[in-house]
Amino acid sequence: MDQSFDARSVPGRLTRALRLIGQAPLTAKFGMVVVAAYAFVAVFAPWLAPYDEVEVVSRIPFDGWSAEHLLGTDQLGRDFLSRLIYGARNSISIALVTTVISFVIGCLLGMFAALVGGIVDQIISRIVDALMSVPDLIFILMILSIFGSSIPNLILIIAILTSTRFFRIARAAALNVASLDFVEAAKVRGESLLWISVNEIFPNILPLILSELGMRFCFIFLSIAALSFLGVGIQPPTAEWGSMVRDNAALINMGDITPLIPAAAIAFLAIAVNFVVDWLLNRASGLNEEG
Repeated sequence: MDQSFDARSVPGRLTRALRLIGQAPLTAKFGMVVVAAYAFVAVFAPWLAPYDEVEVVSRIPFDGWSAEHLLGTDQLGRDFLSRLIYGARNSISIALVTTVISFVIGCLLGMFAALVGGIVDQIISRIVDALMSVPDLIFILMILSIFGSSIPNLILIIAILTSTRFFRIARAAALNVASLDFVEAAKVRGESLLWISVNEIFPNILPLILSELGMRFCFIFLSIAALSFLGVGIQPPTAEWGSMVRDNAALINMGDITPLIPAAAIAFLAIAVNFVVDWLLNRASGLNEEG
């Protein structure tokens, strides 16, 4: 089968995608709009924020809401709205990069284990079982305390732990596909395991793991926020919603709801992504029943 790219098929695919979105329930459409809004803010943060994320703009810590500073200032006199906007870029981008890395690691290892089988499959599966048996938060705190709370360390540790979930799903799905005729034909042609994984296995298991991708993004996003709230995640002066809640928590005792805004932003995005993921899961299960 010729799988080369055909530019003429793009309008048809776009039309089908728009029709599919139009058939989505209201909750899923709401989730898509919220996710798109967050993405817009994250991409254009430098142009949307009135000040830089680390710029001290007031001599008054915890200055109140005003026309100059719509959400007041934080404990160092930095504009809270600007840090909230930059926090969207930092929190979402780091969570997205971590999710993509964990997705690639887990899927490649899962497909490789399913294709090779035997002792190699058993060794990789037992290592994954060992990692999954340790509570994620405790393991992350332990590793970060040893190697330091840098962003690369944070991304790598969370990506490795989260890749175990992708591994389980990818391996189980790949085992079903690996025994099909077109995979056997590729092996007979002498194609490498990497080529077979990417070109034959992955396209056929992708629908099964797309919903997991959204769920894992939520888990990673919330984990980073929780770690930053505990002081071991994204470090100052980088703006991050979890650390913003912690640093400005004293305002709650003064009757100021400002620290609750980044907390609400975290919850709002997680809920929106879950709305979309639930719709994708229901659609996938419906297609399976029809098939």
